[in-house]
Amino acid sequence: MTSTAKAPAIDPQEFRRLGHELVDLVTDYLDGIGERPVFQPMRPDERRALMDGALGDAGLAPGEIVERFRTTILPHAMGNGHPRFFGWVNSPPAPLGVLADFLAAAMNPSCAGGDHAAIYVERAAVRWLMELISFPTEGSMGLLTSGASVATIVALAAARHRAAAQDGWNVRSEGLQGGRPALVLYTSEQGHSCLQKAAELLGLGAHAVHQVAVDEQFRMDVGALRAAVTSDRAAGRRPFCVAGSAGSVGTGAIDPLSDLADLCAAERLWLHVDGAYGGLAATVPGYRERCDGLAGADSVALDPHKWLSVPVECGAILVRDGALLREAWSLVPAYLRTEPDRGFGGLPWFSEYGVQQTRGFRALKLWMTLQHLGRAGVRDLITRHIALAEHLARLVDQAPDLELLAPPGLSIVCFRYTPPHLRGDEKRLDALNQRVMEEIQASGAAFVTQTTLRGRFALRACILHYATTEADLAALVDVTRETGERLAGAQE
Repeated sequence: MTSTAKAPAIDPQEFRRLGHELVDLVTDYLDGIGERPVFQPMRPDERRALMDGALGDAGLAPGEIVERFRTTILPHAMGNGHPRFFGWVNSPPAPLGVLADFLAAAMNPSCAGGDHAAIYVERAAVRWLMELISFPTEGSMGLLTSGASVATIVALAAARHRAAAQDGWNVRSEGLQGGRPALVLYTSEQGHSCLQKAAELLGLGAHAVHQVAVDEQFRMDVGALRAAVTSDRAAGRRPFCVAGSAGSVGTGAIDPLSDLADLCAAERLWLHVDGAYGGLAATVPGYRERCDGLAGADSVALDPHKWLSVPVECGAILVRDGALLREAWSLVPAYLRTEPDRGFGGLPWFSEYGVQQTRGFRALKLWMTLQHLGRAGVRDLITRHIALAEHLARLVDQAPDLELLAPPGLSIVCFRYTPPHLRGDEKRLDALNQRVMEEIQASGAAFVTQTTLRGRFALRACILHYATTEADLAALVDVTRETGERLAGAQE
């Protein structure tokens, strides 16, 4: 039936038919994803068709648009929905989260604030995140962001605001051009690039980021940090924040967070923890102690769109001092601010605590996914992935032509192909392993990415798919060895 409704409206019967068609399409896609190649490179003409296609004067029928999606877009997914996708830190979408995005779009609220259900859903979902990692809920504040990059900007702005206030000035009114001592942010050599990006955007400059050495397990060296803080103070600079990691994206390393919390308390520094990838490991016995410092942090960034498989985008920032966070971001005069039990809705608006004014209903997919998993489900999902990473590390150890380049960290394994005749020749091993990675990706048999560890090129596998099995890991090892042997033989 052809709809007579004017765009963007769609006749209700046509909308219902399209909706059912899309549910079937998505269900078949998710159900059969393991039987397809992990990744399917696009031909140049396919890329051009998407990039250069013209927008016609007359609108297309909704059914035709859906068909274009099915034939030109869906076959060329990123690959992270496949159980043998081990690249970066990208998870598959939780099916309930997929449906939640549909429902959230149908409601389409702005979550700046107000007295509607979406606001209270976000409050609950953020509190659940705090409780999962034992972050204090009393007096704290959290909000959802697009991801850890924006969460880091929100947190470091609060840290900068506090440092200025401690020194008797207001960074919001005076800015950073008043000739005051340069602020210094400390992170490890394994710290995420979003920290430098945040420092640049907040006017601190890349030179403000002091990279601290790591130990043999790629964790921040607390002694080196202490020495750096002392040295910077003596040079007239102003240390203000330490950014630790609860699961670096390179190796999965967890910095000694409790020691960092003690040092920051003694030195009056803000402790920010990048827990985007690994913070939720605090739910797992054996890792809970290593994540103890989360409870003592001033701010923690989390990415539910990583280990929880909440569809992107869904990040979160948690800040211990909620009032200070509001001071750092709010443009609403104090006498007009909404407070609990007073005013419209009775709760301060989220828009007073971060970058965005108009905010999407990200909370629904997190709220629904967390309820589907429950506390035990979160713990079991992460525990299983950590066990799979340890299994992959054992497979690598058992292979005569593979080598671990770091201990397995959380669900990350870093390794490389090392044929006997190239051992000791680091330059050729780096080049060979880069080609191995590229050929594995293009083959569609599996997908790994890379990192650099102590100057060496490493194949990096991050296990985040809820359906990945030991057989998938064995397949990764097999394709790595087969590809490496073929490429090394061609070099001889």
